[in-house]
Amino acid sequence: MGRYVIRRLLQMIPVFIGSTFLIFFMVYALGDPVAALFGDKAPDPATAARIRRDLYLDRPLWQQYLHYMGQIFQGDFGRAFNGQEVTELMAGAFAVTLRLTCVAIVIEIVVGITLGVISGLRRGKAVDSGVLVLTLIVISVPTFVTGYLLQYLFGVKLRWVHPSVSPGAPLNELILPGIVLALVSLAYVTRLSRTSIAENVKADYVRTATAKGLPRHRVVTRHLLRNSLIPVVTFIGTDIGALMGGAIITERIFNIHGVGFLLYQGILRNNSPTVVGFVTILVIVFLVANLLVDLLYAVLDPRIRYA
Repeated sequence: MGRYVIRRLLQMIPVFIGSTFLIFFMVYALGDPVAALFGDKAPDPATAARIRRDLYLDRPLWQQYLHYMGQIFQGDFGRAFNGQEVTELMAGAFAVTLRLTCVAIVIEIVVGITLGVISGLRRGKAVDSGVLVLTLIVISVPTFVTGYLLQYLFGVKLRWVHPSVSPGAPLNELILPGIVLALVSLAYVTRLSRTSIAENVKADYVRTATAKGLPRHRVVTRHLLRNSLIPVVTFIGTDIGALMGGAIITERIFNIHGVGFLLYQGILRNNSPTVVGFVTILVIVFLVANLLVDLLYAVLDPRIRYA
């Protein structure tokens, strides 16, 4: 196990370098941060040249990247155009988005796997057909449509929740945004769970456990579900980073000042340090989540061994 973890960590290094360089290239080579800093006003050439020199933008792109990565390893992600440290923005934004993502993941796991198990055990019946139709509808409807509908219904008409989340983003106000954020992923988890359960329910080990006289709930939870969760865990692991980075629409709808909201603002204003810094952290989240998923395989299936 230890050798496998070390090998995976070493494999993550070129992936991290390639991903961050691509992000850095797209942000800095395809846009002009200095021009964005001045907005509609044309900067004085001498002032623009001084700013480019101070920000290391007068060097070749590869030197800019090496300089930037050197700062990151020292914990310095630079400053946003408003003068605030990017690390300060991260501290507040990632805390909010992490809470929102946790709410979404819990809903996705509990509801998605439960519906998938029920549907898979009753394959071809009315419950199964109903779940498949429901998940297809959820996947087909865009997130911004679902978000605005639920916000209007529960926040404006019924007044069960606040239409927008307060600045502190308390956990109870994140339930509805968490549902909106989790809906599409929940539908995929349901379908993956249903397919995996339906395939494994006729496996030899399930028939053997049933023939031994084990209670049905133990056969399902200890044998069937455990072996059927590997594709689901793979999806959920990769979905963690996707939810954190893809919460732009949800955070805009409910006025949540998290990662998605600040990324949107950074892209809109061509705020390069903010965009590159936030996406760099999201790359690390993706890599760590994938490593944890791989290690979790051995817990779900004892037959899997890492050399």
